[in-house]
Amino acid sequence: MYIRISNISATVGQEVTIKGWLYNKRSSGSIAFLELRDGSGFIQAIVSKGSVTDETWAAAEAITQESSVIATGTVSEHPRKPGEYELQVRELSIVQQASDYPIAHKEHGPEFLLDNRHLWLRSKRQWAIQRVRDVVIQAVYDYFHQEGFIKIDTPIITPNACEGATTLFGIEYFDEGTVFLSQSGQLYLEAAVMSVGRAFDFGPTFRAEKSKTRRHLTEFWMMDAEATFVEHEDNMHIQEQMIVFIVARCLEKCQQELAILERPLEPLQKIHGPFPRLTYTEAIDQLHTLGSDIKFGDDLGNDDEGLLTQNSELPIFIHKWPKTIKPFYMKQDPENPDLVLNDDLIGIEGSGELIGGSQREDNYDKLKSAIEKEGLQGPEYQWYLDLRRYGSVPHAGFGLGLERTVGWICGVQHIRETIPFPRLLNRIRP
Repeated sequence: MYIRISNISATVGQEVTIKGWLYNKRSSGSIAFLELRDGSGFIQAIVSKGSVTDETWAAAEAITQESSVIATGTVSEHPRKPGEYELQVRELSIVQQASDYPIAHKEHGPEFLLDNRHLWLRSKRQWAIQRVRDVVIQAVYDYFHQEGFIKIDTPIITPNACEGATTLFGIEYFDEGTVFLSQSGQLYLEAAVMSVGRAFDFGPTFRAEKSKTRRHLTEFWMMDAEATFVEHEDNMHIQEQMIVFIVARCLEKCQQELAILERPLEPLQKIHGPFPRLTYTEAIDQLHTLGSDIKFGDDLGNDDEGLLTQNSELPIFIHKWPKTIKPFYMKQDPENPDLVLNDDLIGIEGSGELIGGSQREDNYDKLKSAIEKEGLQGPEYQWYLDLRRYGSVPHAGFGLGLERTVGWICGVQHIRETIPFPRLLNRIRP
């Protein structure tokens, strides 16, 4: 009976067949301990020379790291580790013998590992990270469907910028001239929610930002959400409930993966709503007391975000920022027209900004003035203005950075490990 390792607990005492790869190997005289993986999990397979044929023992001696194998044997519980299982091998055959596998079970430099990313993905650590990533993605879908949102697919090729063209990748598009790879699906979602009420997208986005920090990629995945008749306060509530939902799902589904990553669970177990909220003005004042020389009107740097969250067990909302440093589509604060009704959610444990959101300007004249002030003229923005001409309503939304969220939950320090094939300022291969 062929099974996947993830289903092994249901087959104790039975003979099964596992198909996969050799992850690690050690031997002691007439016994070989083979750690096998099949994509769904890992298991120790024990080959005893006196209990198998000469051909099976020869295969156990000859097999090398990352060779593909088929192993048949009886499943038993691990004698000292409850919840773990072993395979007492009766028959072992090599599908393909790997030779000189370049990534040994030792320390390698990051550039070497990135050059061999196509193989590095097979390591336990990378396996665990990608599985957490999958759970985060599914949790996002489940949360939004639970809350009445539907998935809308927004275009990757766009004629205009969402937040200014300085960090866009331009491409030549037939006779249309230069168009751009999307940095956000937000504007298109705003059109969609005037039809469906609540919607989200989830896909690759691109920013030509010449940054080499551990938090930046040139290609990354973002979830954008938008909802009609939702204003500033409710928008933040939706965001915090989504984060609470995602973390709870990962704690439920990713125990093995988080253990492999040696991720302390206590910080994640403390995540609950409501999250602390500071206005931008309050944040600047607090930073000054903590020794920062940031000036009112400056964006928050990594150090500033770290100072604000250093003693917090929960992510912190920084909201109502100066209008001069935020995009044109954000709605003015009615209590102070120099500010906008926006928020950045700053994660704990050095994870940085996880979410950026805002209430959108729903007044035609104010939005048109803001677009013209930015110098964003032409037909590319006319359809966006049309949304304010035909049944405009209050609405708000936000974007979640997938890789930063996965990095925080996994306790990973560099964002390049959170995406299967990272695209960086100086890296386009493999």
